[in-house]
Amino acid sequence: MGISPGYKPISEYGVIGDLRTVALVGTDGSIDWCCLPRFDSPSLFAAILDKEKGGHFKISPLGPTVNKQMYLSDTAVLLTRFLTPDGVGEIEDFMPLRVRAAAEGAPHEIVRRVRVVRGAMRFKIDLQPAFDYARARHRLSLSARGAVFTSGRTAVGLTSPVKLKSEGRGAAAEFALKAGQCATFLLRRAENHHPPLEKAFDDEKAFCDTVDFWRRWTGGIRYKGRWLEMVRRSAITLKLLTYAPTGAVVAAPTASLPECVGGGRNWDYRYTWIRDAAFTVYSFLSLGLTQEAEGFMRWIDARAREAGSKGSLQVLYSVTGRHDVPEKTLPHLEGYAGSAPVRIGNAAAGQFQLDIYGELMDTAYLANKYGRPISHELWTHLRTLLGYACENWRKPDDGIWEVRGGRQHFVYSKMMAWVALDRGLRLAQVRGLPADHLRWLRERDAVYEQIMERGWDEKRKSFVQHYGSKALDAANLLMPMVHFVAPTDPRMLGTLDAVLKNLTSDSLVRRYRIGEGADDGLSGGEGAFSMCTFWLAEALSRAGRVPQARLIFEKMLSYANHLGLYSEQIGPCGEALGNFPQAFTHLALITSAHQLDQALGQD
Repeated sequence: MGISPGYKPISEYGVIGDLRTVALVGTDGSIDWCCLPRFDSPSLFAAILDKEKGGHFKISPLGPTVNKQMYLSDTAVLLTRFLTPDGVGEIEDFMPLRVRAAAEGAPHEIVRRVRVVRGAMRFKIDLQPAFDYARARHRLSLSARGAVFTSGRTAVGLTSPVKLKSEGRGAAAEFALKAGQCATFLLRRAENHHPPLEKAFDDEKAFCDTVDFWRRWTGGIRYKGRWLEMVRRSAITLKLLTYAPTGAVVAAPTASLPECVGGGRNWDYRYTWIRDAAFTVYSFLSLGLTQEAEGFMRWIDARAREAGSKGSLQVLYSVTGRHDVPEKTLPHLEGYAGSAPVRIGNAAAGQFQLDIYGELMDTAYLANKYGRPISHELWTHLRTLLGYACENWRKPDDGIWEVRGGRQHFVYSKMMAWVALDRGLRLAQVRGLPADHLRWLRERDAVYEQIMERGWDEKRKSFVQHYGSKALDAANLLMPMVHFVAPTDPRMLGTLDAVLKNLTSDSLVRRYRIGEGADDGLSGGEGAFSMCTFWLAEALSRAGRVPQARLIFEKMLSYANHLGLYSEQIGPCGEALGNFPQAFTHLALITSAHQLDQALGQD
């Protein structure tokens, strides 16, 4: 697939991070996306959304090279390699972790260690920051130790072993290295009361500490199954998408990467969706990572307290718990490969999505079972949320896919309302907690009966997307996973066959077919949804169709990029589409791998 000159395929990026934000590093050595100090902060580098204005931090050899990337095993330390007949060079990129540092004001650092391992090479460093999505101007100050860029109260300093000169609005230099030599560049972002340049920085200690952190963390992963490498990489990716100060998990660290190149389905995913984060906690629990689950439950506890007497939750929040995330467009940016508009913020925060109560209660139930028991205070708030679900489950909602074509009675949403009430009843019974048992039981059963009556299409032999519709929806593949129906129930088997026939193309699954009874109120097309393919594999495995499930699962593994990372969607030529990397896809990979391992039996 052709992409506008100046833009790399989305799959040509790796990710580094410090558990508060991330940077996307291209195979050409260019950091083209980074928001500081948090995931949802204004960007410092956004060349991925505008090659001219967005800003970048590039270190690359002069002349043509063959480029490779890899992670150091069981870490988030990224190695970008440049191969030529005359030499081989490498950039070691990582962000030192300050897990216990204050959420605001603490400096953020990107370490870039350039070395030559064979022969000799010349490199160019080109730092072109563009503060506040390229809306804010900055001042440049050069010194013998590097460069400082100041915009408002924010200063970004580059400590450099080579003398820099001004170039455009940034700083640049050329330098040469031969085998065995290394040059370390430190980019440091800080508020005005912190020094932007490091007088002394022990890059080797920072490297060893970072590697040690990641390897100790991955050492706690319990999974020992067939797809160990992919599961561990997915777990590391989910950890990178966790905001350590609060325990919140972002859906993806990027904004406005298109679901179809040139189209307008471009959304900001740098926030915490109740749904996505709840599923992520389930994945962490399945890997034995209970600390992450407990951190998220503390974040949920705070959101549940905010719900007050009404018991309603917002669909998504900022990583700090902020409610206000207004959706805006940035017309001065052209968008990835011309995919406009560029959006920041997300209007879905104001939608009514009934299913989030089910995902939340399922997570609370599992966290209580496999992690730390929930507190009396949290249970009090969860009871209020369940009361809200009882009162509102009969209403139409905007659904898991956040449609903008009007509310419907989505089958998936109703099913998750059933899950909310079912898990509330189970949790109360297991712990002997006070509960409105009769009401919850009555409403739970009413949801079930309504879905079976109005959400089933006898002619198609399948559950449909919403009441009165003939459209199919891949979200219904989750029915056996949440124990709404048995995996071998004839209605589930019919739904599986319908999804395979109508939504699946060579293993890739679309969430629904636009224009075939599914109107999402948006123009333009989209790719296959990566996580839906993993859902299909898991549903087939639970139904006993294990060889078919394994083939689909392993085909899907081939759509990961060279580092094992997934975007939200896959295009017709296998290209990555949508925000990257996407938490939902990686957590679906983990749960699908677990299910297949169980079905196949441990080696």
